Amino acid sequence: MTISYDDFAKVDIRVGTIRVVDAFPEARKPAYKLTIDFGGEIGTKRSSAQITSHYAAEALVGRQVLAVVNFPPKRIGPFTSEVLCLGLPDAEGAVVLVGPDHAVPDGARLF
Repeated sequence: MTISYDDFAKVDIRVGTIRVVDAFPEARKPAYKLTIDFGGEIGTKRSSAQITSHYAAEALVGRQVLAVVNFPPKRIGPFTSEVLCLGLPDAEGAVVLVGPDHAVPDGARLF
């Protein structure tokens, strides 16, 4: 399916820095609860991410990630996820996060 640039522009993908990583033992699959700083315009948002296969919690703090920030909040058990962190599956299906390879300002929009 082909989409227009206007369709793509509706998806607001921003970069943020992970500030806090908490365990999420209530999740059906192993996951973390992330607190991500998207800068002044968007602020701090929370997300659930099934990324425990490749990432230790302490290694995630300070890492920049890309996330969709304009989806409605989604309830995941007792937790409300406000943004969708973006990732790609490795050969076994485990999530590898997507982020810039150089530091950029939090809140910068993907184009």
